[in-house]
Amino acid sequence: MKTLLLVLASVVSLSCFAQVQIPSASPTQTIHQDFGMASIDLSYSRPGMKGRKIFGDLVPFDKVWRTGANGPTIITFGDAVTIGGTKIPAGKYGLLTIPAAGTWTIIITKQLDVNNPALYKKENDLVHVSAPVQALSKTVETFTIEIADVKQNSCALNMRWENTEVTLPIQTDIDTRIMMQIDTAIIGRNPPYYTAAGYYFNNGKDLHKAEEWAIKATEQDPDAYYIFYLLAQIEEKLGNKKGATAAANKSIELAKKAPNQDFVVLNEKLLARLK
Repeated sequence: MKTLLLVLASVVSLSCFAQVQIPSASPTQTIHQDFGMASIDLSYSRPGMKGRKIFGDLVPFDKVWRTGANGPTIITFGDAVTIGGTKIPAGKYGLLTIPAAGTWTIIITKQLDVNNPALYKKENDLVHVSAPVQALSKTVETFTIEIADVKQNSCALNMRWENTEVTLPIQTDIDTRIMMQIDTAIIGRNPPYYTAAGYYFNNGKDLHKAEEWAIKATEQDPDAYYIFYLLAQIEEKLGNKKGATAAANKSIELAKKAPNQDFVVLNEKLLARLK
């Protein structure tokens, strides 16, 4: 009987222990960032300093680091990107680093299993990029990766920990494809004049072509205050004050009817610049 009670007590004890949940010491973070015509996804684990010296100690200098804790750090490009002058096809890759006192080497590799330096095989590398170390005035307790400075065709992957920050520039070529899309769509049944004019204006293309399309866009939708504002901006950049003034005043008139006070203010600022 005594033996049976001890067995039951042990079972109860083990059952209770199995239900205890403890947060991960290095929690995983997944980042999804729309970029270019697709996206960038990143999965990594985030260790903390916990009173330890990090670079040059916990993370040795001049050795491959999995760039996080626990498992490999994985980055997925939904479309082709360019890093360090090398074009990388869409796909899933490993992100590794070799930290040093003044400069890090950042590696994009076909390997997805590097959770310790012994597994690393240099022949699987796609690109090596040197990134200068930037000293931070404020200590970062938890290892952090972020995708910042996101523009239409470029962004920056920043890594911060302790008092160190390094940045990996990433680029993508969307202009070629967008221009091909515009060339095809503009001769179609319902030409996207507003979209095409906006792209040309915002990306340093032919302003006279942008002007032509913006005018056609106002004919497609004569009540669209935002189209007249785009036309006013184009005319301003072309140096056509009369045309810019007329388009801005029309945009204000339509924006007040909408109503959309934001566009009223934008046009008033544009008119003030023309004086």
